[in-house]
Amino acid sequence: MLVRYSYLQQQFGDCDDLWEKLKEFVCTSDFTLGKPLQEFEDKFANLIGTNHAIGVNSGTDAIKLSLKALGIKQGDEVITAANTFVATVGAINELGAKIVFIDCDDSFCMNVNHLENYITNKTKAIVPVHFTGYMTNMPKLLEISNRFKIPVIEDACQSILGAIDDKNAGTWGETGAFSLHPLKNINVWSDGGMIVTSNKDLYNKISLLRNHGLSNRNNVEMLGYNSRLDTIQAVVGNWLLPQAHEITNKRIQNAKYLDEQLSKIKQIKIPPRLKNYKIVYHLYVVLAEKRDDLLKYCLEKGIEAKVHYPVPIYNQPALAHLGHRTGDFPVADGHTKKIITFPCDQHLSKVQMDYVIQTVRNFYTKE
Repeated sequence: MLVRYSYLQQQFGDCDDLWEKLKEFVCTSDFTLGKPLQEFEDKFANLIGTNHAIGVNSGTDAIKLSLKALGIKQGDEVITAANTFVATVGAINELGAKIVFIDCDDSFCMNVNHLENYITNKTKAIVPVHFTGYMTNMPKLLEISNRFKIPVIEDACQSILGAIDDKNAGTWGETGAFSLHPLKNINVWSDGGMIVTSNKDLYNKISLLRNHGLSNRNNVEMLGYNSRLDTIQAVVGNWLLPQAHEITNKRIQNAKYLDEQLSKIKQIKIPPRLKNYKIVYHLYVVLAEKRDDLLKYCLEKGIEAKVHYPVPIYNQPALAHLGHRTGDFPVADGHTKKIITFPCDQHLSKVQMDYVIQTVRNFYTKE
């Protein structure tokens, strides 16, 4: 591909110093809940702006353990966004709770204006999804959740260092759930996740839940899970985390350039870019006319464009029991026919971005 989607070969192409750190770590045999993990958790909490961080084995478990710590159980209702990735709903479903979807708006996040219509006496949690690196309208959401006394767990898996009015994703709710999957903005070499919170009681409970409920080797305080973040992955995380702001700023810079150029093409619609929102562009998504043909054309021209996601989660066979149909969430339905994702990562060159822009322009010119 002339413009590839995955940048991992570039990100870790020059990491001899990391290999040295890994060799040193292996010699310590400190593999489980080791010192590098504790260091990574402290650095991550400091980066986000919370008192605590707990390393877990995935972003999915970061959501699940947060909900579990709040006591979410069979028969409860949990509200989330209709256009999210399967991991969000999988975490809710695993606890036996009912998934309640709300449509999105053109920011690709939950339309909070609809939230009150979906709250019932069974609603026990709200999980806004900061999708693509854009943030849900958290000030308005918290005004509603506080009024109804419903806890909020942020699915911030795609939005590390995203913010509204300089308040970071993960600091608005009871906890924030982050993913360290290899394709996330800050990543490790396998699956990984992080939970952040400033609630000491939740921190203590989640710390138990991620490690079988063990308070020490011989005492089980509660039944939990095997969901520790591998310490060897924390070594990788400690190596990459100092680059977090640089990575974020470069993605924002690239997105701004793409916005400026693609907005000149009338068949492309740029999502809203609110000035007080810091969008971190885990995904750079725009709305395009004749999307399927454009996607095919881009791939033929060596641009690894994608669609996130062509079939919304509520229309997937695994959720057929919820009984949703096309039309239940009209904005999300409409997006599935128009959204297209272009590479926007920190390793993308201006030459590559110009090629994407010119390719899109050529597609519509030839029509």
